[in-house]
Amino acid sequence: MKHFIAATLFSLVIASPVPAQKLVDPASVAPEFREAAEKRRAEQIRQRDCARKADLEKVLRRERTAFLVHCLESDGGK
Repeated sequence: MKHFIAATLFSLVIASPVPAQKLVDPASVAPEFREAAEKRRAEQIRQRDCARKADLEKVLRRERTAFLVHCLESDGGK
């Protein structure tokens, strides 16, 4: 019985959602890496905006990747 409870708790811990990646703060990075951190932050913001658009348009899960790729490509030209 102990093994069953332990296995159940272990599977619940593994199945719990992982928090999203935090936005990079260029001010907290060493000066020589600041430019790369600013570029990464801009990319993260673009990805978040496209994900928010997908949520607002209620894109189905199976179509979400294609939607996000298209959104990121179209925003990349700007």
